[in-house]
Amino acid sequence: MGTFMKAQKLKAPGMKKTESAFNRNLEEALDVRRADHGFYAQLMPPWRSGKCADFSSNDLLSLGATGLMREAFLDELARHPDFNLYAGGSRLTGGNYPYIEQVEREIADFHGVEEALLVASGFEANISIFSSIPRPGDAIVYDELVHASTHDGMSQSHALCKKAFRHNDVDSFRDTIVDVLGSQPMIANGSRSIIFAVESVYSMDGDICPIQELLEIAREEMPESNFAFVLDEAHATGIIGPMGGGLAQSLGIEKDIAVRLHTYGKAMASTGAVILGNSTVRAMIQNFARSLIFTTAPSFPATASVRAAYNLMKDGTQQKMLDNIQENVKYFFRQVTSDPVWPEAVSMGILSIPLSEGWEQREHFVHMVPVWSRQRYTYWLSFHLNLSGISAYPIDYPTVPKGQSRIRLVFHGANTKAEVDRLVKAICSFAAEMIEIEKGRTAEKAPKAAQYVYSLLAANAS
Repeated sequence: MGTFMKAQKLKAPGMKKTESAFNRNLEEALDVRRADHGFYAQLMPPWRSGKCADFSSNDLLSLGATGLMREAFLDELARHPDFNLYAGGSRLTGGNYPYIEQVEREIADFHGVEEALLVASGFEANISIFSSIPRPGDAIVYDELVHASTHDGMSQSHALCKKAFRHNDVDSFRDTIVDVLGSQPMIANGSRSIIFAVESVYSMDGDICPIQELLEIAREEMPESNFAFVLDEAHATGIIGPMGGGLAQSLGIEKDIAVRLHTYGKAMASTGAVILGNSTVRAMIQNFARSLIFTTAPSFPATASVRAAYNLMKDGTQQKMLDNIQENVKYFFRQVTSDPVWPEAVSMGILSIPLSEGWEQREHFVHMVPVWSRQRYTYWLSFHLNLSGISAYPIDYPTVPKGQSRIRLVFHGANTKAEVDRLVKAICSFAAEMIEIEKGRTAEKAPKAAQYVYSLLAANAS
């Protein structure tokens, strides 16, 4: 925590006059981030020490923490003792090899689609999709909360018309379609298309896309069916659907989605990503996506780790971990909302957990739960959690809009009820302390955890 706070200290004002203009201009740009406590510092996560319970990492099913993924990966390598560490080039210039094609066929069969194309990361996948698939004259309609990589991909797209709709708002979605049809005659006459960009699960809000309603609206407003959905399943992979196959498979709408993206660095404790679609989609990406054409193909070990992860999904290991996530999220909602401090903390605006509302009526729970407090309290709450043995991070601008910071809790397959109890106790004790401060029952102006961190910062500055 002290390291993080120290990293937010402005540097440009203290630079020597002899410092180069190059360095000064860079530090002034970085100071803009530091001034908002938005400077990204490379820190060692507290859960790695074993002293904090992990409610922050991407190891969602705990396949990494438990060693299950390592064991499956080493077993897969042992079955191919003569493998090469390198790929040898891009997929189009010497980097293709039989094993990667075999794994892609298995992935395509698993997800019920014609083609699967492995790439190095989810970021590369979105860049590849949106830089190659939309054609001149097409439009892109996207949820306002799609990934940064989607925005970067759209910035390289041939589609000049790009319009956002309000997050998960079906009425806004319909209105945006009508707006595009009214301003784009080639789309209105059916000769060009709208590409819809949405995500299965939105990681900062922890909510699920109403994809079936969006499909129905698209069909109603566009009877020529000149539209295509791109569904980013990064946060649904391994978590939703049969054997973790994703939202589209859980709803049986695989054939209605033109392009799907799954990533392997989260629930599957591996690396890389895959683009799913038909042979035309694959051919377009291979021929027009510069991010794929001019980069080295995934190596044998990277591909083997993906295959090992799918083996764990197929043998039931994934389901056991997922069941534990479901139980722990429900248990968290039950415990935190029944704590005596909860009603007052909510009424005063000190705590808010939107996903806890009506949780008893919900059948499925996602693994991400945002916790809101007053804007200036978010970092204080994160300090309190860390000092209480909980690894959880504040999410602030520019990751989320200004004024909408929150703590994002991530529940894992290996989290225990004792860890959830510790989490609830920490959140509610922070709320109780802030109630005392706001009601003037104490002379303190900041909670004890914040005072401690600020004392570390002062000590480091001296």
